Amino acid sequence: MGKKLICIVVPAMLLIAQTFVSSATAFQLDEATRTVTLNAKGDTVVLSLEQVSNGKRLFNDACASCHAGGVTKTNQNVTLAPEALANAVPNRNNIEGLVDYLKNPTTYDGETEIAELHPSTKSSDIFPKMRNLKDKDLTAIAGHILLQPKVVGVKWGGGKIYY
Repeated sequence: MGKKLICIVVPAMLLIAQTFVSSATAFQLDEATRTVTLNAKGDTVVLSLEQVSNGKRLFNDACASCHAGGVTKTNQNVTLAPEALANAVPNRNNIEGLVDYLKNPTTYDGETEIAELHPSTKSSDIFPKMRNLKDKDLTAIAGHILLQPKVVGVKWGGGKIYY
């Protein structure tokens, strides 16, 4: 009974912590904060208030069960922190790189496709939450991931010491 309770309480607490930690609403974020990197060339884009709001909602629905607080539950050595995304191959610290990953995920070194292990639009038959996501939704999710270090700081992807 105790293990079942822990299995329910711990994930619930992580999701609650995620909600409170990134409680800044889109309306509180100025244009500079909403500016994120678009591509590997370094071009930038300003996320709309709607994209920020949708990105948070979609991330919480489709991604937060494994990536609450920017950690990766299945591999604590790989996070959604800016440095980890920048060192991935191909580079994932921009909107286009993350959207590409959400369509066709690969290992951190880019060598092996992992669509059967990581939710993606390519593997939506296995991961139903990915079925109805369009490019604009993937862009909003990517924007949320890139925005979080500006909102919560080093806590995003910082691991269990923060959550």
